[in-house]
Amino acid sequence: MFSKETYVARRESLKKKMGSGLLIFPGNKETGMNYKDNWYPFRQDSTFLYYFGINLPDLYVLIDLDSNKEILFGDDLTPEDFVWVGAVEPLSTYAEKCGVAEVQPMAKLEAYIKNAQQKGQNLHYLPPYRNKVTIEISNLTGIPVNEVDANKSEDFTKAVIAQRSIKSAEEIAEIHKAVNITAAMHRHAIKWTKHGVTEKQIAGELQAIAVAGGGNISFPIILTKNGQYLHNHATQAVVENGDIVLCDCGAETAMNYAGDMTRTFPVAERFTDIQRQIYSIVLDAHESSSAALKPGYRFKDAHLLACSRIVEGLKGLGLMKGDTQDAVNAGAHTLFFQCGLGHFMGMDVHDMENFGEQLVGYNDDLKKSTEFGLKSLRLGKELEEGNVLTVEPGIYFNPFLIDSWKAQGKYTDFVNYDEVEKFKTFGGMRVEEDFLITANGKELLGDPLAKTIKEIEELKNS
Repeated sequence: MFSKETYVARRESLKKKMGSGLLIFPGNKETGMNYKDNWYPFRQDSTFLYYFGINLPDLYVLIDLDSNKEILFGDDLTPEDFVWVGAVEPLSTYAEKCGVAEVQPMAKLEAYIKNAQQKGQNLHYLPPYRNKVTIEISNLTGIPVNEVDANKSEDFTKAVIAQRSIKSAEEIAEIHKAVNITAAMHRHAIKWTKHGVTEKQIAGELQAIAVAGGGNISFPIILTKNGQYLHNHATQAVVENGDIVLCDCGAETAMNYAGDMTRTFPVAERFTDIQRQIYSIVLDAHESSSAALKPGYRFKDAHLLACSRIVEGLKGLGLMKGDTQDAVNAGAHTLFFQCGLGHFMGMDVHDMENFGEQLVGYNDDLKKSTEFGLKSLRLGKELEEGNVLTVEPGIYFNPFLIDSWKAQGKYTDFVNYDEVEKFKTFGGMRVEEDFLITANGKELLGDPLAKTIKEIEELKNS
């Protein structure tokens, strides 16, 4: 946990923005994998952690803005419970650590909320992303289950987004840790992915590095020789010399802050000539778009800049043709770059996206696109000092998309399909780094990791 003063200050700032009503903070519960008592690793709700820091299941907190009360609801474990889990400090100790003055048993939660409703207080809760929480809120408030989402508090959601979007110095220090553990995972992958190993073997070794770092992975590891599929998780496929491997992974610290990086590298000791050419285009798109980052700069423009650089590079290889800007405006580049350039990152690897991408990554002046490619851009609005985000352009030769669009005659003014045919077995490449937006520009988070062709090959052979 951070200091008590940190959590108190965060809540005071929130209370000033909200003014009145009852703020409801559900904590997460243990969840069974294949039967009730065989649990998934517990992960506390990130907003609950942000305001209270208590990483335990089966808790709620209410902030009564009208009576200026903060109450932690939960039940202390019994000596019989200790038989299974060992000694655990009482909830009063955790409440003291985050500056919450009052602790009540969970049995009193519903009565407090019903009383608030009878007094005419507005109930504020964030959009739930777990079905169990949706059902609990329905039971506690009397709102029908299918109406819980519609009755979420947009004012509460926007206030939390505004706070969590700007990272403090202590949060940035935690993210640096997460990114450095993530970099260690990538160094291992580059060095030890060799002819004859399976994707899952390397992915398992990477998860061990994340766990040894004090936390766990921040999302399921993407490690594949089929990088043309954007979220292709590790399989039992054997990698061989000549394959190119895309590794997208991240570590989460013990305090639940995330890293998220991608590197693409050969299984053999060296990139082939064509792998070098495609990788150079991806790296140029990454360097060009990340160099433009600064406060007030619209991230959508960084995305479009990366798209332009990809088109220019592919024109040089004869895969695309025509005017670059016209190609991007038409969306022809999405045959090769189908996703967005990046996203916010913090305690959620895609930070706060459970609140809705329009609210988190866009604003009233910029609406999220519904077009293929752009609709996958999770962040588009102007950047602010204190934002933490990823930059991750890529080139992906998806044979199914190539065949479909060729048959439809799509973008024939910009795509040389006869040349693209030669790349249908190539795979995909991506380069991803994490950045902090500073007063005058951006700062790379974590220690530098091999990124150029020369650096990757040297690491591969070290």
